[in-house]
Amino acid sequence: MPSIHLLSDLLINQIAAGEVVERPASVLKEVLENAVDAGSRAIDVQLEQGGVRRIRVADDGCGIARDELALALERHATSKIANLDDLERVGTMGFRGEALAAIAAVARTTLTSRAEGSAHAWRIDGTERSVAPAALGAGTVVDVADLYYNTPARRKFLKSEGTEYAHCDEMFRRVALARPDIGLQFAHNGRVVHRLPVTDQARRVAALMGDDFLAQARALDADAGPLRLSGFASLPAYSRASRDAQYFFVNGRFVRDKLLTHAVRQAYADILHGARHPAYVLFLELDPAGVDVNVHPAKIEVRFRESRAIHQFVFHALSRTLAESGANLAARDEPAVAATAGEPAGADAPAQGERPRPFGGYGNAPPVQGRLAMESASRSYFDFVGTARAPDAATMSAPTPTATAPAQEFRPTVFAPTAGRPATTVAPALPQHADDSAPLGYALGQLHGIYILAQNAKGLVLVDMHAAHERILYEKLKTVLDGTPSVQRLLIPAVFSVSAKDMAAAEECAEVLAGMGFEVAPAGPQELAVRSVPALLASAPVAELMRKLLEELREYPASEVVTARRNELLATMACHGAVRAHRSLTLPEMNALLRDMEATERADQCNHGRPTWTQLTMGELDRFFMRGQ
Repeated sequence: MPSIHLLSDLLINQIAAGEVVERPASVLKEVLENAVDAGSRAIDVQLEQGGVRRIRVADDGCGIARDELALALERHATSKIANLDDLERVGTMGFRGEALAAIAAVARTTLTSRAEGSAHAWRIDGTERSVAPAALGAGTVVDVADLYYNTPARRKFLKSEGTEYAHCDEMFRRVALARPDIGLQFAHNGRVVHRLPVTDQARRVAALMGDDFLAQARALDADAGPLRLSGFASLPAYSRASRDAQYFFVNGRFVRDKLLTHAVRQAYADILHGARHPAYVLFLELDPAGVDVNVHPAKIEVRFRESRAIHQFVFHALSRTLAESGANLAARDEPAVAATAGEPAGADAPAQGERPRPFGGYGNAPPVQGRLAMESASRSYFDFVGTARAPDAATMSAPTPTATAPAQEFRPTVFAPTAGRPATTVAPALPQHADDSAPLGYALGQLHGIYILAQNAKGLVLVDMHAAHERILYEKLKTVLDGTPSVQRLLIPAVFSVSAKDMAAAEECAEVLAGMGFEVAPAGPQELAVRSVPALLASAPVAELMRKLLEELREYPASEVVTARRNELLATMACHGAVRAHRSLTLPEMNALLRDMEATERADQCNHGRPTWTQLTMGELDRFFMRGQ
């Protein structure tokens, strides 16, 4: 049997490099974090051949004294922690002191540094460990060349230059997003890719994520005791097919944490399609003693001491921000997020020579505040579309005029339908100032029984009436079912045939259905009778809705699972209970729908993440028709 012996320091460092130095991006991460910890105000990064040939990082930080240069290349040598108490309250990016030693063991490494107050700089060779005078104004330069030159087996696992460069670029972005107070430059093969001056968080995010992201994102800033969550979270319209635009930082450190990812996903659950992923740049700040950053060699995973509290805080803070409709934000007269990134607030004109968009994105929709004071809105439009028993237009009252507007009576004109087209109802234009109290405006008519056309202060609003009604109905169902649901008994029970599986599911989940407001009982060997439904769904197609619910309940029969999936079941109920396309609405009904949209959280998207409305401004219309040109 071979004898037990100690490994050499070089072999130990090469083994450690397998964990710390996975690829050039790993080297860049460790060196950049050291530069940040040194208090740098400017950092310059230069790569050659994707970082495999060379990685050079120069900073203007505090530097390293001559006597400590050799020590900096030793294993577990650090100036950042001294005892266990320091380890439990780590406030720096790096702290274990193993990175430089591991890098020097697998690459030709040179360290040049000039400490504050030193007459000149000193350079140390990572292989020979010889120290010599050098020329450097201030700070430190780490030069890493020929990665894995002495371990060719590992070098074979490196990918192409383009792939390795992409990983390095991503690593640079993470550090740059976390520290907008540091100026950074990034060059590859002599070409400058990023030049980022010191700026604020919004401008830094815009520079790295793009103006499109910032224009479609909500700014977030919430705190609760020692916890603070800030940053930007995209609207569902900016969702992605992958998770490539998700950045979460804990005390300035980029992390991939399952707890935080789950909290974010839950916050988007009601407004984002399941196959899409949100984009966000979020920063969580808390007491360093409340998070353990020493659970992963690359320090990319963390562990929270109060994990449940963190999850709930992130979930609720993000949910509240996303719940506000785009209209509600603008009503507070806050500048658009894009304006924070250096664009003029409220500017909706495209750049010189740019082709105007035919439609404004719903993410740029005007902000909405409160409900318009009009009698038809005081009666929920569910009175109209929710019961399928719309009263005559003559019985509907016109909108109550606002204090600043003269009385305005709706006098709709009904055009006779032409071949293959339904009748269209339009209303005369309202005074411009009357629209100020109704952010989504007043209805003008319907388009093919699918879209509502409305006029507001900015121009034309288009609303997908089914998607909008679906969101409002869903939010009302959630609120109602938190208490005792209001039940509508059916004068004639709805009887329909079902399969044996549906019969079994109805019997097993009778209590769950009753809790939602459904009274279901067998009416025959393969027939069910529904005697009551939730009042909000009184006009829904009962048989179709019940079959869909039973289909989902068959997959999750246990009451605990059903409770956990309550919102998904409610979304199904809302979808089948919402007003259908090609349903003709009167002007008061359309206006009541608009008013309820303004008062509903998350009204910008339906339950499946589709937009519910969009804005076409007067400026866009003028440019489209080349008025004044």
